[in-house]
Amino acid sequence: MLIVMAGLPGSGKSAVAETLASELNCAVLSVDPIEAAMWRAGVDPVQPTGLAAYVVAEDLARMQLNLGHDVIVDAANDAVGAREQWKNLAQSANVPLLFVEVWCADSAEHKRRLEARIRDIPGFPEPSWESVVARRAGFDGWEDERVQVDSMQPHEVSIRCVLDRIALARGVDLP
Repeated sequence: MLIVMAGLPGSGKSAVAETLASELNCAVLSVDPIEAAMWRAGVDPVQPTGLAAYVVAEDLARMQLNLGHDVIVDAANDAVGAREQWKNLAQSANVPLLFVEVWCADSAEHKRRLEARIRDIPGFPEPSWESVVARRAGFDGWEDERVQVDSMQPHEVSIRCVLDRIALARGVDLP
């Protein structure tokens, strides 16, 4: 199964992705560390490294899916083209696709989390709150079926919600 996280930076996507990966014993392919690695390798950040990171994640996901593994993609996916990329991958790999949109209902708390977070991604700057707010428009009109999780609810509730949807998609019961 291809599980694709979506949501604004600082919304809680990575926390959900990491717990799901642990529960499902599968890989998380995160776009931000891939992009940061390109910069550390000498690729100029003025190049379209964000797009390239999505393409690298797609190729790595394809390899894992072809081996029969579940994959979780951790990225904002706030552009229609990015979401189409994952739909096309799932179709070509003949695997189920589940989008998981993580959002934070409390804007003040979302801003606090964003400004307080420290990720271990060398050379990768945190976005400003203003840039995050500007990215909200990328989700306007998104009508694809997805699991929507409010990160203001207890983490365990969010994880259970997603695991239940995965089980439903697979037609099996999960622990």
